[in-house]
Amino acid sequence: MPVLSELRYPTTRPAKVISGLLAIILFVIVAIGSISGFLLYQILQPARSPASFDLNVMMGHPTKFTFSVPNGPQQDGWFFPGLRGAPTIIVSHGYKSQRADVLTLAAALQQHEFNAFIFDYAGHGSNAGTTSLGYKETAELKAAVQALASRDDVDPNHFGLWGVDMGAYTSLAVASSDHRISALAIDDAYDSPQDLLQIEVKNSGLGVLPFVSDFCRFGFRMLNYQYKDQPRLSLQLASTRGIPKLFIESDDHPALAKATAAIAARAPDPKQIMEESVSYRDMSDDDRRNYENQIANFFSQYLPLDSH
Repeated sequence: MPVLSELRYPTTRPAKVISGLLAIILFVIVAIGSISGFLLYQILQPARSPASFDLNVMMGHPTKFTFSVPNGPQQDGWFFPGLRGAPTIIVSHGYKSQRADVLTLAAALQQHEFNAFIFDYAGHGSNAGTTSLGYKETAELKAAVQALASRDDVDPNHFGLWGVDMGAYTSLAVASSDHRISALAIDDAYDSPQDLLQIEVKNSGLGVLPFVSDFCRFGFRMLNYQYKDQPRLSLQLASTRGIPKLFIESDDHPALAKATAAIAARAPDPKQIMEESVSYRDMSDDDRRNYENQIANFFSQYLPLDSH
């Protein structure tokens, strides 16, 4: 066609101007798309530095426990034995973290005679791959609960869950659908994995570029298209009625603190809120011990060791 031919090989001044503008627009779209793709890749495949531990010399005498995830790889975690037949509390690390970062909390729960279990989510710690910021991780936590319930040394009907950011999302999601969850501690939660994605895009500093946030959101949605009908946590809260819930907000993570407060406001009773000036990962040793004692005391109050 003459018009297309003129744009491809412009001979008039207006055609040259239009052709130049189209070339600039195409370059901008490709550049922003490339930046967005690289940023999304970094968010969904965070750098890992797996911690190596010898279970034979660790305090608490943990043992390796392996479980299978439907449509996923076999995973393993560390089981800290408490009082035989007692409930088990699963401790879920957060985004860009790993099970080694929550060892002391597992140990504190074990000292209160609970069984405790920690493992690495996909794309974190010892597990390769990519993260979905909570979607497929919820299935991992469900699989861990199901596998642990088959042990003969735990209470199969009563579990406690603690999680921070991504682990908080999965814990609340599982509690909304599994009647075996009897107490729940949620630290710096968010309503949907899309929310954490936007927080990470903003924290990267690249979100100020036009359309980068939109491109990342679109790419994330396409990668996790199978979860397109997954409702936000705030729409699932009614099923947690009767489950004691502790919501924890950290002042140094204002976006997550705001999201946690919004979720807590919509959550049914019983519930309570605890505020911290610093997030769990960045606490000093003394503050962390105090925090862990508060968590252990919460579970001791609402998750009796003898629940039969």
